[in-house]
Amino acid sequence: MATQKKQSVLNGAMMLMLGVVLVKIIGAMFKMPLTDILGLEGRGYFNSAYEIYTPVFAISMAGLPVAVSKMVAENVALNRFKDARRIFNVSKIVFLIVGLAGTAVLLLAALPYSHFIETENASINTFVELIKTLIGSPQLLADLPKTFAAVLCVAPSVFFCCYMSAYRGYYEGLRNMTPTAVSQVIEALGKLIIGIALAKVVISIGDAQYAEDMLASGDVSATVFGIKVFDETSKNGIVLSFAAAGAVLGVTTGSILSNLFLIIRHKIKGDGFDRVQLVNSPQPETSGKLAKTMIKIAVPMVVSALVLNITNLVDTVTIQSRLMSALGEGFDTIQNMYSDVFDKAVELNRIDLSDMKRVRSYLWGAYGAAQDFRNLVPTITIQLGVSALPALAAAWATKDKSSIKSTVETVIRISMLVALPAGIGMAVLSPDLLTILYGRGGSSEAIPIIAPVLTAFGIATPLMAVSTPVNNLLQAIGRTDIPVKSVIVGALTKVICNFVLVGIPKINIYGAVVGTVMFYVVIVAFNFISLLRITKVKVRWGSIFGKPFVCAVLCGVTAFVTNSLLNRFIPAIAGKLVSVVGANDILVRLASGDTTESILNAGTISTLIAIALAAVVYGITLLLIKGLAREDVSVLPKGEKIAKTLEKYGLLG
Repeated sequence: MATQKKQSVLNGAMMLMLGVVLVKIIGAMFKMPLTDILGLEGRGYFNSAYEIYTPVFAISMAGLPVAVSKMVAENVALNRFKDARRIFNVSKIVFLIVGLAGTAVLLLAALPYSHFIETENASINTFVELIKTLIGSPQLLADLPKTFAAVLCVAPSVFFCCYMSAYRGYYEGLRNMTPTAVSQVIEALGKLIIGIALAKVVISIGDAQYAEDMLASGDVSATVFGIKVFDETSKNGIVLSFAAAGAVLGVTTGSILSNLFLIIRHKIKGDGFDRVQLVNSPQPETSGKLAKTMIKIAVPMVVSALVLNITNLVDTVTIQSRLMSALGEGFDTIQNMYSDVFDKAVELNRIDLSDMKRVRSYLWGAYGAAQDFRNLVPTITIQLGVSALPALAAAWATKDKSSIKSTVETVIRISMLVALPAGIGMAVLSPDLLTILYGRGGSSEAIPIIAPVLTAFGIATPLMAVSTPVNNLLQAIGRTDIPVKSVIVGALTKVICNFVLVGIPKINIYGAVVGTVMFYVVIVAFNFISLLRITKVKVRWGSIFGKPFVCAVLCGVTAFVTNSLLNRFIPAIAGKLVSVVGANDILVRLASGDTTESILNAGTISTLIAIALAAVVYGITLLLIKGLAREDVSVLPKGEKIAKTLEKYGLLG
C-alpha cells in the first residue's frame, strides 16, 4: 500500500492557489510597469504575440498533462506503482516531441500571422508581395511586420513549457502540488526580471540612437535599429515593437528557469515510491500501450483546445479587422465616444488619429489591459480543478461514491466562495482599481475605455471561475468528449457576437466583451448539467450558490458605499487639516484628490479601505448564515483549532 503523503483536494488547491497568488503579484509587478513602459501601442504588439503563442501552446499541451495526472492517480489508487513511473518516462518523450513541433509551428507562423493582423485588406497576394520585398531587401527590418520579432522571441517557450509539464502532471497525479506551485513562481520571477529589464534596455538604446542620429543629421529623420524614421511618432512605433519583443523574451527565460528547477528537484527527491511498493507492484503495461492510452485520453481535449484557440486566434484577427471596419464606417462616432481619451492620448503622443491602424491598436491594447483582470480569479480557481482531478479520478476508479460527491461539491462551493465576492467587487470598483494600477503611467487616459470592460468581466467572473474546474471534473471521470461539444457551440456563439457587434461603430470594442460572456454562459451550463447527470451527484444549491451569493452582494454594496463616501470625506478632512496644521505634501495631495502624481492619494486609500471592510463583512456574514464547512476552514493555518472554536459557537454549516 502506498505510504507517500498525499495532499487533500483543498490542501493541494491551497498550495497551488498560494503559488498562483504569488505569480499574480509578480505578474502585476510585470504588467503594470510594462504597460507604463510600452504604452497601449506597445502592449498591442505584446498582446498580439501572446495571442498566437497561447493557441499553439495550449494545443501542444492540451490533454497531455491531464492524461498524465489522471493515469498516474488511477494507477497509484490501484497500487500499480511501476505503471505510474513508466507513465512519467513515456510522457517525457511524448512532451519532448510535441514541444519541438509546437515551437516549429510558431516559428513558421510568425511572419504570415504578423502580416495578416497588421495589414489592411491582407490576402495571400499581399503576403506573397511581402516575401518578394523581403528577399534581398537592404531594409529588411523596416519591411518586416512589427509583431514579428515578439513572436520569434516567445516561440522557444512552447518547447520548455511542454517538457516541464511532464513533471508537473506526474507530481499532480501523485497529489503533490508543491513542485508545480514553486515552478510557477520561478517562471513568473524570470519573466518579471528579464522581461522588464530587456524592455527598458531596448527603449533606452532606441531613444539614444534616435537622439544621436537626429543631432548628427540636423533634422528630425534618424536611423533606429537599422530602420529609417522621419519623426518621433514613427520612431516610437519601431522602438516599442522591439521593446515588446524584449518583454516577451522574458517569458521564454522564465520557462527555461522553471524547467531546470523541476529537473533538478526530481533528481534529488524523486517521486516518493519505496522499494517495497515497487517490488509488490504488478508488471507495468508496455510503453507503447501507455503512450496510446495517454494519447487516447488527450485527443478529445486537443480537439477542444484546437476549437477554442482557433476561435481566439480568429478573434484576434476578426476583432481587429472589424474594429477597422467600424473606424472606417463611423470614425466620427467612435471619436465622439472617446473624445476626452483621444484628445489626451494625442497630447501625450500615444496615438495618431490620422493613422487608423494605430487607433485600432490603441483600442485593442485597452481591451488587453482589462483582460489582465479578467483572468485574475479564474487563474486562482483553476487550481481547484487541477487538485481535484487526481482525487476524483482515483475515487471514480475505486467507485467511492462518497468521495465523488464530496469532491464535486467542494470544487463548486470553493469556486463560488472565491469568485462571487471578487467578481462583484471588481464590477463595482472597476474605475478605482484601474486608477490605482494605471493612473500614473502610459495608459492612464484610457481608463474610461477600460472600466466598462472590467465591469462586465467582473459580473461574469463566477462563470469564468467555475468553467475550467468543471472541465477537469469531467476529464477525471473519462468524459473528455463533453467539453469538446460545449466549446464548439460556445465558440460559434462568440465568433458570431464578435463579428456582428464589434463592426458597429457605437459598440466597437465592447462587442468583444459580449461575445466572451456569452461563450462562458454556454459552456458552463452545458458542462455542469452533464457533470451532475453522469455522476448522479445531487448538490446542495443553497450552500453552494445561495449563501455565497447573498454574502457577496452585501460585500459589493459595502465596497461601493464605503468607497463613495471616503472619496468625498478624505479630501474634505485633509483640506481642513491643511488649514489647521499648514501645508504638507501628503495632506495637500489627499485634499486635491489628484490620482496622477502618486499612488498615495485619496482614491487609493478609499479603495483599499473599502476592499478591506467588504472582506470583513463577507467573512462575518458567511459565518452568521453558516456558509462555511469545516473542511473549508481546516486548510487554513491553525485551521483545526479555528474550526473547533467556530463549531463550538455553531458558526459552521
